Amino acid sequence: MAADRFGTQYDRLYVAIVTPYDREGNVDEAALRKNLQYFMQPKFVDAGGGMIINPEAGEVFYLSREEKKLNVEIAVEECGGKVPVFAGVVDITTKGAIDVAVDVKAAGADGLFLVPPVGSQDITAFWDAENYPEYWTDIIKAQVEATDLPIITHPSCGASPFWGAGMPVGAALQICREIPNIVGWKMLYNYNAYRIVAQGLRSLDRHVAILGAGAHIFHESLATGYFDGTVSGFFNYAMEPMIDHINAWRNKDIDEARRIWHSGLFELQQYVASQMTRLHTKYKIATWLRGLIPNPFQRPPLPKPRKAEVETLKRLLIKTGLPVIDEAAIREVMGQLPR
Repeated sequence: MAADRFGTQYDRLYVAIVTPYDREGNVDEAALRKNLQYFMQPKFVDAGGGMIINPEAGEVFYLSREEKKLNVEIAVEECGGKVPVFAGVVDITTKGAIDVAVDVKAAGADGLFLVPPVGSQDITAFWDAENYPEYWTDIIKAQVEATDLPIITHPSCGASPFWGAGMPVGAALQICREIPNIVGWKMLYNYNAYRIVAQGLRSLDRHVAILGAGAHIFHESLATGYFDGTVSGFFNYAMEPMIDHINAWRNKDIDEARRIWHSGLFELQQYVASQMTRLHTKYKIATWLRGLIPNPFQRPPLPKPRKAEVETLKRLLIKTGLPVIDEAAIREVMGQLPR
């Protein structure tokens, strides 16, 4: 049995939080603080919550190094000591990624949230992760050497019919074996692939948390026990019923878990997950409709919301029992949107 340095201490319900902007497109610090404070309420903290600042859902690819660092500092100020804070790290070069990781440690975050390399098609669209995992492991090892922080992965890969958006199981297990700082594996998989990767993670000689991502399959994942926590942007707008659903499973109250799941929550999550090309757009729309951020806009080239998405998400949020902002605020934004 290999030494298990971190154990299960980072098995948490992490929210991959969105980044709010002001009308000029700058990071809205006041709105970010308010949203972080919302997640520090007892319902989330007592359920074992955790924070991922600067995730893909937070548009980390379109933030400057200075913005990333400031966001981490804010998250540590608002959440540090209450829940673990992991921070997204990405840059076009290995050196740049190391620099950002060092910034994260200096800001006082608890760990790194790492994505595969970005840039050339050789290491993105055409990356053969199964045969060449070192494209990513080399960067991770350099970041570990610079920070020695625990790591949660965002193992996105070229989408495939079997694995979905996630990395194949062989490469996933090799990376976990080579890098003991990895404490959690985000499950970017369709349900069948999720089970296979989860079984593989359970076969390792140390603990690596199975962290659910797509909330539309949480019900099945909780039923199988392949669910140690989450890294999920779906919490941004539906935290309350999601916590109730997870707690019902934890309490072995299957009837209550089913009731919550079929009272609008599944339909809401299924709609948000239905198009990966619109996933983060829908996160932001729904979070704005809940009144948690001031507007639903992302940084270009990320797309604007569409009116049909706003209308559908409003209906599904209400059906799930979640309050939304008033009609005047919705109409003001709808006038700026394509159909």
